[in-house]
Amino acid sequence: MPTLLSSWEALWAIPHIGLYVGLGWLAYLLGLGVWIVLQKREPAATISWLVSLAALPYIGFFVYHVFGPQKIRRHRLRRSRARVGMPGPPGEGEHEAVELARLGQATTGLPPTTAQRVDLLIDGAATYDALLDAVRGARDHVHLEYYIYHPDRSGTALRDALVERARAGVKVRLLLDAVGSAGTADAFFADLRAAGGELAWFHPMRFGHVWKRPWLNMRTHRKIVVVDGRVGFAGGINITDEENERLRADAYRDLHLRIEGDSVRALQLVFVEDWVYATGSRDFIGEVARAMPPPAHGPVHAQVLTSGPDSDWEAIHRLHVGAIHAAKRRVWLVTPYFVPGEAAMMALTSAGFGGLDVRLLVPKTSDSTLVTYAARSYFDSLLEAGVKVYEYGPRMLHTKALLVDDELALVGSANFDHRSFRLNFEVCLLIRDAGVAGDLAKLIEGEFAQAPRVRADRERPLWRARLPEAFARLLSPLL
Repeated sequence: MPTLLSSWEALWAIPHIGLYVGLGWLAYLLGLGVWIVLQKREPAATISWLVSLAALPYIGFFVYHVFGPQKIRRHRLRRSRARVGMPGPPGEGEHEAVELARLGQATTGLPPTTAQRVDLLIDGAATYDALLDAVRGARDHVHLEYYIYHPDRSGTALRDALVERARAGVKVRLLLDAVGSAGTADAFFADLRAAGGELAWFHPMRFGHVWKRPWLNMRTHRKIVVVDGRVGFAGGINITDEENERLRADAYRDLHLRIEGDSVRALQLVFVEDWVYATGSRDFIGEVARAMPPPAHGPVHAQVLTSGPDSDWEAIHRLHVGAIHAAKRRVWLVTPYFVPGEAAMMALTSAGFGGLDVRLLVPKTSDSTLVTYAARSYFDSLLEAGVKVYEYGPRMLHTKALLVDDELALVGSANFDHRSFRLNFEVCLLIRDAGVAGDLAKLIEGEFAQAPRVRADRERPLWRARLPEAFARLLSPLL
């Protein structure tokens, strides 16, 4: 300790050291400020980063280098080239929801199409049963992309099914997020690779390359499975026992989709783009294109939506806001993470003030305390606008769905927050069908029965509620 104190005193004994430190801090603020401002994010998010990092002299460069927002401009062409030689889904044509369809196509490049069948899969057990059944019936290929894949009982069952199909000559390609599935080692998939299956990691960490920013925040949050180009799966359920209610009483409450028809072609295209981007390999595209079944129109109107940091348009965010503005009777939103931006908050409160049946269903306690407090900081404004807010419990609610009126449903992987709308690669389906919307309405109505309604006159102690919520809201642009 005396040595440390002596060194500190010696440092401050240097002539004009205060001036040097001050100039260094100003140079730091200028450099970091220019870097952040050039990202052209929302003013609130930009100011939040500037104020937060100004209090971290020099360390702030490292923090922003690792956690700050990033864009992937130089990779966009590389991703779009995957579409060459890969047939896209046929267009659906004109209909009454043409504005939303055009908005989705303009911001994603994927046209509206149709599905022969769309099934809602409630919770992990039903999803895994349907998924394993589809995989075991594969004859040409199985493509899978997941954010979380755990080497537990659920993960082992799927892996073994993939190994069996790979040994039978089916081409298996598995793309996993390097952060979400970080606990799953390559060795877990050794048998799959030995059988001829392929494994790739999305955005592996680059901490060893000092000159390159690590892709810590830019994750693939997508859950996509395509079997023979005929059957597709998408939604919010990962591969983990945490979402399997047969194995855990506290498993997440969640929702997934099983799709047949032309919409599967769009899911296939999204997977192929991601695989090409992650691996750099394009040799398989022609093989996959030849294996696709002929177009088969169906009665369910559906459009695949994608978004990610490789696009400035925030397509899924725009479609949520556009669908809410287009509502005539009701808006029911279910999300595990509710941290809305100004546009989304304006849409919800406007619908509430307009007399629509607007309801928000969130978990009573999510797996992020900070996000729970941030979400609750918006409740007063929503309640004042006439929005009914419900908190689901005791299980963690992980469903991501929007129901508008009696025909429009939006289901997928995206949460209603800044991270999903801007940082993560996400995929959702915008479905226009009275049957699917009716099934979703029945599901959500059942959830309301287990979700006490938030009251405007609820008790909110200063230290346990109002103050934590206020501080969490300050950080909401960064969540």
